[in-house]
Amino acid sequence: MIWNTLSTEEARVIVGHGTEAPFSGKYDSLFTPGTYICRRCNSPLYNAKTKFDAGCGWPAFDDDFPGAVTRLMDADGRRTEIRCAHCAAHLGHVFLGEQLTDKNTRHCVNSLSLHFIAAGKDLPPVLDKE
Repeated sequence: MIWNTLSTEEARVIVGHGTEAPFSGKYDSLFTPGTYICRRCNSPLYNAKTKFDAGCGWPAFDDDFPGAVTRLMDADGRRTEIRCAHCAAHLGHVFLGEQLTDKNTRHCVNSLSLHFIAAGKDLPPVLDKE
């Protein structure tokens, strides 16, 4: 199998570690039960129950599925990047200590890095590059 085909804008964010404009993503205001998966490889990343309105302009989650997301310090040492643990797709950044939820964590994720699967629908298979 191969990864999902990405649009030019999705590749700019996912492969090029870019950021979509705030309040432009289709999942910023979506609060429906289901699962958010990686746009590139279909790996499950977040349960919609962990999504909250942070008012930041990007989908915000206070927890990921165990082992689904890796954290790496940005080159400037100021922020912590989050990536899909399966395919290393850039998701966004994680912030701690903002007191927005009981878990005190905010995964600030680009909508372009995600695909939403509504509750009750089958998840697609996780894809490998080769």
